[in-house]
Amino acid sequence: MPEPTSSSPLLAAEYFDSYAVVGLLAVVGVLFVAVAFGAGKLLRPVVPTQEKFLTYECGVDPVGEGWAHTQVRYYVYAFLYVIFAVDSIFLFPWATVFAASGYGWATLVEMFIFLGFLTIGLLYAWKKGVLTWA
Repeated sequence: MPEPTSSSPLLAAEYFDSYAVVGLLAVVGVLFVAVAFGAGKLLRPVVPTQEKFLTYECGVDPVGEGWAHTQVRYYVYAFLYVIFAVDSIFLFPWATVFAASGYGWATLVEMFIFLGFLTIGLLYAWKKGVLTWA
């Protein structure tokens, strides 16, 4: 086991000092937000009326109940978008690794396996009729 040098306590002190600065900034940030919300609660006028408890929708008076059915296809399209956005996030690092020496073919094969899985999922969704807008 190597003997500790005289500079190792100094390095540890610098290391923990940087965390102390981050912790202090976090505490100051939390206090700033707490003071702002507290001041807002103390300074705002509280005058409850019946109109303030109504649902507000773009200046239109509410009619009927507040419950509305949402088509599930919107969520499916959003989910597919997220899948392909994550796919693009993975493709950029693969492109940089592909350019490095010694990783080219293995990276290319892994990338096409990943794209194959995404293609199979997209074809499955298409075959089930999820992608038709009806």
